[in-house]
Amino acid sequence: MPAFETTTTLLLLWAVIGYGLGSIPFGLLLTRMMGLGNLRDIGSGNIGTTNVLRTGSKAAAAMTLLFDGGKGAAAVLLARSLAGEDAAQLAGLAAFLGHCFPIWLGFKGGKGVATFLGLMLALAWPVGIACCATWLASAALSRISSMGALGAALSAPLWALLLNRSDIAALAALLAAIVVWRHSANIIRIRTGTEPKIGQK
Repeated sequence: MPAFETTTTLLLLWAVIGYGLGSIPFGLLLTRMMGLGNLRDIGSGNIGTTNVLRTGSKAAAAMTLLFDGGKGAAAVLLARSLAGEDAAQLAGLAAFLGHCFPIWLGFKGGKGVATFLGLMLALAWPVGIACCATWLASAALSRISSMGALGAALSAPLWALLLNRSDIAALAALLAAIVVWRHSANIIRIRTGTEPKIGQK
């Protein structure tokens, strides 16, 4: 098999693996296992950390954040160790898309923030830490979870350039655009002053 075909096949394989990891709906699984009800019937119906927090269980929310971030990081680290940096970026993108559009849930998943942060930490930990810090600062100042998400996402390409990781800036910009798109309803509510505060059901 020609080298180009081998490389393409390998990259496609890691895209599939990344998507499979990303599509695991940890928020939904954890709330069911912990007897917290069907997450689809709670709050926004989203499978991410913020909606899990609306069940009243901080432990479930913390585990969801950890596992959703972990699956993004795992996709990147596995691909990098076995197939190189291009595969790592593609697997990370695929994991993010898997979380947002999981086949098991009719392509109706989360907004990808935790998975985004996890894969950024694995791709370039200084950039990932800067994004996490931006997320925490934005959320703490506004008391609005979506503001933290938007702040982290929009800052990611800038942090990549400032921290000499221009090689991931394009991916960071693409992920940021998807995060903003996934938060379009939140942005409308922020503008109208109706976006719920952190911890508010």
